[in-house]
Amino acid sequence: MLSIRQYVENQIHIITGLQGSPVDFTTPAGEPGLFGPQSAVWEVHADFTSMMLGGISALCLQMLDPKVLAGVWDHSRFRQDMQGRLSRTAQFISAVSYAGTEQAERCIDQVRRVHEHVHGYLPDGTPYDANDPELLRWVHHTQAYCFLQSHMRWRNARLAPEQQDRYVAQYSKVAVLLGADGLVMDAASLRELFAQAGPQLRVDARTREVATILMSSHTLFKGPKAWVARVFLLAALDMLPEWAQRCFEHRPSAISMWWRRKVVNSVAGVLRWATRNGSVHRARRRVANLA
Repeated sequence: MLSIRQYVENQIHIITGLQGSPVDFTTPAGEPGLFGPQSAVWEVHADFTSMMLGGISALCLQMLDPKVLAGVWDHSRFRQDMQGRLSRTAQFISAVSYAGTEQAERCIDQVRRVHEHVHGYLPDGTPYDANDPELLRWVHHTQAYCFLQSHMRWRNARLAPEQQDRYVAQYSKVAVLLGADGLVMDAASLRELFAQAGPQLRVDARTREVATILMSSHTLFKGPKAWVARVFLLAALDMLPEWAQRCFEHRPSAISMWWRRKVVNSVAGVLRWATRNGSVHRARRRVANLA
């Protein structure tokens, strides 16, 4: 019979796609991967709670770009399988962050090959292409911004400014390998990008449908897990810039945000206690040649 600790960790592995993942984080022994254990990327991406909340926030921002939204709307099943979409994204980020270099680059190549088939037209006839450097740049910047903001809200509010800059610069490597260019390389510039809405962003019927699907995804769970999932979804919206919160008609009160922070921090403590064999743990053993 599984212990409570094992059960919780197994649930985390299901959500992150680690269970059944084709990526072996334990080989080759001694190999640091794209970043290595001393990197800011390893530090920022190590915590399940902050990465999950940051990932949801990033998805919300990404969906405000009609071309990015069209790519997933026309070429994926995310409306029928939102959890699967989030799981596959988490699996990719874990791989590029912690897998050995060859496996990480293989995952990036797979995404590039998928992107070759993701193109089409918006309802107004405007063309889009997933390999457009502008779209790749937007998706990357939303991830880097949300992962960093989430880490500092839920894991380490005192992350040194120079470590924040290192994170932004280091994580850009993945976007460059995917084909992006013109990336910002420091935390201040990254935050400036999200100080106000860009001219290409908008909310339409598609955006609202995605938001509805996302915010109802907690119903995939039963009992207390559904309640916790709902709190986490709202906490992810709490982290959005104010202009983006208005786009999603999210108007949290100070007391509701305070209460959600209490709940998330309490649950996060349990999740951290339970997690002993995540991708970062396996990668550390690999680098230490203990796999």
